[in-house]
Amino acid sequence: MKKIKTILSQVANGVLAGMMIGIGGCVSLSCDNKYIGSLLFALGLFAIVQFGFGLYTGRVGYIPLRKPVYLLECLWTLVGNTLGTFIDAALLKFTRIAPAITEKALSSVDTKLADSPLSAFILAVFCGILMFVAVDNARISREEGGHVEKTLGILFPVMVFILCGFNHCIADMFYIFLTGKITSAGIYLPVVILGNSLGGMLIPLLKMLTDKPFSKQ
Repeated sequence: MKKIKTILSQVANGVLAGMMIGIGGCVSLSCDNKYIGSLLFALGLFAIVQFGFGLYTGRVGYIPLRKPVYLLECLWTLVGNTLGTFIDAALLKFTRIAPAITEKALSSVDTKLADSPLSAFILAVFCGILMFVAVDNARISREEGGHVEKTLGILFPVMVFILCGFNHCIADMFYIFLTGKITSAGIYLPVVILGNSLGGMLIPLLKMLTDKPFSKQ
């Protein structure tokens, strides 16, 4: 019973995080200015960090530093993220803003799905690196009381990955659900999830070879 409650908690926190990323995606699609859109998208990660929701791309980087059971927590978090983005996309389709944001998302999704697996993977690795930087910066700032550093450390990595066109699996799930291109994403999403995972773990893995490894989250 305790194990079931733990899993439900991990999934629920994942759902909340997925919904926040979906809201960030919605506001980004609603902005004509890409710089403002990338800035406002960061609200999603800021809320996730602030309230302790579970985001796969924010947690996967700590796998090398945790016990093997942590991998299952990450997988349940991913399930929750998927449900959260699906809920957002499904509900938004019943609103007056659906046609405008769907049309804008369609252009991005078509470009991503037409990309080669290698290109999609590399772009996902870079996004994973930035996500780890954002989340671990938030951890350090929380421990040291650096509120400004925490905020800027979330904003900048998010803005950079969006403006560079890097691939974020959870954000992409929202766009794919919104556009209905689910069946076309069969290869793309697993490749991006793998790339985000490797990118997220890259810094901790390399730091383990130095004399200043990361502490556990």
